[in-house]
Amino acid sequence: MNRREFVVEIGALGLVASIDQNAFASDPKSRSFVREQKSSSVPKTVAGVRLIDSDIARKATELSRASSPAYLFNHAMRTFLFGSLVGKASSQRFDEEALYLACVLHDIGLTDRYVGDHPFEIQGAEAAAKFLTENGYDKQKTTAVWDGIAMHPLAIGQYKQPEIALVGAGAGADVVGPDFDQIQKEDVDAVVAAFPRLQFKQQFVKTCADVVRLHPRAAGRTFMRDIAERHLPDYHPNNICDAIEKSPFLE
Repeated sequence: MNRREFVVEIGALGLVASIDQNAFASDPKSRSFVREQKSSSVPKTVAGVRLIDSDIARKATELSRASSPAYLFNHAMRTFLFGSLVGKASSQRFDEEALYLACVLHDIGLTDRYVGDHPFEIQGAEAAAKFLTENGYDKQKTTAVWDGIAMHPLAIGQYKQPEIALVGAGAGADVVGPDFDQIQKEDVDAVVAAFPRLQFKQQFVKTCADVVRLHPRAAGRTFMRDIAERHLPDYHPNNICDAIEKSPFLE
């Protein structure tokens, strides 16, 4: 499954599925591990992309860092970098700060601090919007951030404005692998060097499974898949776990 297929398929899958239970302990608290590699600062530029250093961006970065295990924070940062590289490759113009905020906060709905009974992307979007509103961020841009987070695992997101679409594009590039027609391999290497993956493949799936174990409604998907699974014996949708496992990243 390539990145473009992932973006379409993920609308049905919702980024949650089965897991190898032998790989990790089943304690939900274990999703908060691997924090020791966090640092207090981020690079100024990576692969030619400027990391946003506005006041609100710094606050969002620290919120993401404080809430997330290190592997998930690094994924958020790589999401912005890959999303920006995709946008630049396709000559899109976008609000870099709004995209950064959406990317750095896009998975906080998977964290202990913000997890809940709504689909994880809605949990994260609501938490991000509350944070931005409390910090006086522009209302229209806050709406774009909400949409970028809420739509990032859904196919609909790719049809929206760049500040929204590129969140899903960046996350997809990091989860199942980049489109090398859009992102050069040396840029991918620079991004991973700046924000190491920290066993992302296994830990991300583990985190998602733990979240759904405690909050079954966090696994959002459309009614169409429910109907297909119930009424079509030959319906066998792609599984995101397979796409993650087959991604080109070595970890």
